[in-house]
Amino acid sequence: MIAKELINYMIPPLKPTDEVHKAMTWMEELRTSELPVVDNGKFLGVLNEELIFENNQEETLVQSLVLTGNKSALKEDSHYYEILKMSYDQEVSLVAVVDQNDEYLGVVSIRDVVEAFVQTSSVHSPGAIFILSMSLNDYSLSEISRLVESNDAKILSLHTTQDVDDPSKIKLTLKINTEDSSRVLATLERFGYSVVSQFSNQLVEDSDKDRYDILMKYLQI
Repeated sequence: MIAKELINYMIPPLKPTDEVHKAMTWMEELRTSELPVVDNGKFLGVLNEELIFENNQEETLVQSLVLTGNKSALKEDSHYYEILKMSYDQEVSLVAVVDQNDEYLGVVSIRDVVEAFVQTSSVHSPGAIFILSMSLNDYSLSEISRLVESNDAKILSLHTTQDVDDPSKIKLTLKINTEDSSRVLATLERFGYSVVSQFSNQLVEDSDKDRYDILMKYLQI
């Protein structure tokens, strides 16, 4: 997924000459705490409700307020990972999308990115999940894939994180397309891979749903 495909056209931009009252009304209608500000096709930044509460005179113009996230704009062909990173770095929930000439195209909300990720990822696919611990030097995706596939299974998704208990190692989380992971795990252990933990599909689905619900509440949906 790229930025242009995730633009939320239901979120309109404010103009610098708009009054704060207009921003308040739009935020309430759209149930959002931020709105983009655009002037003649150029993205200026993000107006958030905290700024409005600090300057609660309704006739105040947007241009008189200090905007946040003035650097939170990405090109239309940016990967959605870049959107998430930009959101984190700039501390905003909206990321602007611009074309190759830096003309404003729209915004992507982090809520939309999360929902798109859930819909297109392997979250809802049946299968077992387990975590391996290994030295970074021992990590070989081709080797692990070969061992998994030797048991008539396929890797649906994977990601790596640093092992907080041992910085010299990484943890590899794998999801495979079969509920019974016993043969796969036995093969991996036979070849020296350490299995840290494993999860049943139902427990994982419940956990994913709980985490998703918490994230949605955090985003004030």
